[in-house]
Amino acid sequence: MKHYEDNFAHLNLPSPDLQPNYLCNLPQFQQPEMLNCVERLLDNHIQNGNGAAICIRTFEETWTYQDLYEKANQIAHVLVEDLGLISGNRVLLRSANNPMMVACWFAVLKAGGIVVATMPLLRAKELTTVINCAEVSIAISDSDLADEINQVESQFLKQKSFYRNGDLDQFMQSKPKTFDNYHSKADSICLIGFTSGTTGLPKMTAHYHKDILNICEAFPVYSLQPTREDIFIGSPPLGFTFGLGGLVLFPMYFGASTFLIEKPSPDLLLKAIEEHKITICFTAPTAWRILTTKLAEYDVSSLRKCVSAGETLPLQVWEDWYKATGLKIIDGIGATEMLHIFISSNEENMIPGATGLPILGYEAKIIDEEGNELPPNQSGRLAVRGITGCKYLNREEKQKTYVSNGWNITGDIFKQDDDGYFWFVARGDDMIISSGYNIAAIEVENVLLMHEAILECAVVGLPDSDRGMLVCANIVLKDKSKASDEFAKAIQNWFKDVAAPYKYPRMINFMQNLPKTETGKIQRFKLK
Repeated sequence: MKHYEDNFAHLNLPSPDLQPNYLCNLPQFQQPEMLNCVERLLDNHIQNGNGAAICIRTFEETWTYQDLYEKANQIAHVLVEDLGLISGNRVLLRSANNPMMVACWFAVLKAGGIVVATMPLLRAKELTTVINCAEVSIAISDSDLADEINQVESQFLKQKSFYRNGDLDQFMQSKPKTFDNYHSKADSICLIGFTSGTTGLPKMTAHYHKDILNICEAFPVYSLQPTREDIFIGSPPLGFTFGLGGLVLFPMYFGASTFLIEKPSPDLLLKAIEEHKITICFTAPTAWRILTTKLAEYDVSSLRKCVSAGETLPLQVWEDWYKATGLKIIDGIGATEMLHIFISSNEENMIPGATGLPILGYEAKIIDEEGNELPPNQSGRLAVRGITGCKYLNREEKQKTYVSNGWNITGDIFKQDDDGYFWFVARGDDMIISSGYNIAAIEVENVLLMHEAILECAVVGLPDSDRGMLVCANIVLKDKSKASDEFAKAIQNWFKDVAAPYKYPRMINFMQNLPKTETGKIQRFKLK
């Protein structure tokens, strides 16, 4: 039995023998055979009489669950009746974080399509690659971002539609506010996420309807304990699975609300937290560091949970935030391949500096290059398996690299202590080997961030004929006028006093800003 009329995505899934083992034995992770995840996330709130509850806030507007439900239904009608969607078609969404982006996301799944959400900063060339890889036939875009999508030339893209004073708004006006959802299966693909930071063709990661609901029973239950009264906020784009979970799936699964900001600067995040009494915030480590420096200007007393992901959380950032607020930032590691966070902590089991323990629904271990499990306190490759797993479309060789013996091999170097806690050591490609020493870039960064003059830093290894590689620190100072060769020397001498001298950065570049992705990750490849 076919999942969809257009079965492209399912035909390109890796064969069962190349997929990881899944652990869905607990009752909360067992889903019915026929499942459209929108019904649990959105439609049920209407059927249960909670349509008047606030669902989405912005600085300009407020949507109830009824508002979102009706707009998603109208867009679903447009997709089928005006844009020619048939089940299984991939629909590209291009927008900043706003309510219509969320309505379009739900509408695609209601109509039986597969969402391909993208980052607002992608340019025409990158969008063309995404569209060609996923054979996207329909694109919906915020009209403010129309220029790049209009430059795309692809044989696959048949229809484009725009909202915010665009044709989509006009189409919607005449459409019914109810819609009969497509009867998808629990293991029908509903989302294709493109991995970030890759070279060559990007990798497409597929996720099922049941995956969407299962992650809502994992991390938020384990770490956040959300209630209907919670208001979520964050900086990651909805095109990034960290943002999708934290700003849409988790709040709506629990009937809470979300606050969306199209261009979430630290000041706007803090302004929203103060004015709208936000309770749960998701952002990246670099943002937490900047937020800490601005706390004197804002009231953040409504916050009860703070979540960091995207890259490892430096201990200094955690300590500074805790000292200033009394709140413990919840660190976590996730992956686009795994959909969301799989190792984290909660307030009861947190050890500052540790990433944490495998959350409900997951197992993890540390292995060597041959796949053998390593004893405690030895650094090695992180292997994980659980309720979600890597399913690259049309990338068999990449699938064989990521999945081994049923385990997902994330590319991160970790160690596990005697109590079972996992500690980040380095990305597999962030280990610097200099004069025979293995130096983790993150270790050097953690030391540098202790220096009172340093706001941000990123450490990379650069080729060197004598040492193999040199440790190079790219530093943003709190007072940029201090940048000088003499001050660089002073930082180096200070470093050798507080940490192993062989780790000290032999090169220091003072920078105005560090290059970052839209999701807040430092683009280390640009620094190399």
